[in-house]
Amino acid sequence: MVSAQTYQDTLNQKMAILKKSEERWIEVNLSTQRLIAWEGNKPVYAIIISTGKKGTPTIPGIFTIQSKRSIDRMRGADYDIDDVPYAQYYSGGYAIHGAYWHNKFGTPVSHGCINLAVDHAKWLFNWSEISTPLVIHY
Repeated sequence: MVSAQTYQDTLNQKMAILKKSEERWIEVNLSTQRLIAWEGNKPVYAIIISTGKKGTPTIPGIFTIQSKRSIDRMRGADYDIDDVPYAQYYSGGYAIHGAYWHNKFGTPVSHGCINLAVDHAKWLFNWSEISTPLVIHY
């Protein structure tokens, strides 16, 4: 089992490596409900987001954008939402996407995905690529 400190050290090391590069990457801070788009060590876009609520948390870790869909349908045990805009999947059904059905950004309310206002989701969707690194942490 990896200790919490070792895990945090790994996340910090990954972010330090990305900041020394010219690479585009995304940071999500679960504690502050903030997303920052980076180009190397330069923050280029910062927004308030909504991540997973207590029973359906957003999982911290190091990921990459695996697939992108400009519009998608998302379904779960207690939700079925058509026309979800600008979905960027990074782990199974977990995605960064626009959320037109609420305006509670800054508060964890999702089923584990990372919710953005639609205009912000569009910007991020157009800025990122498949394989863009994503670091999610507390």
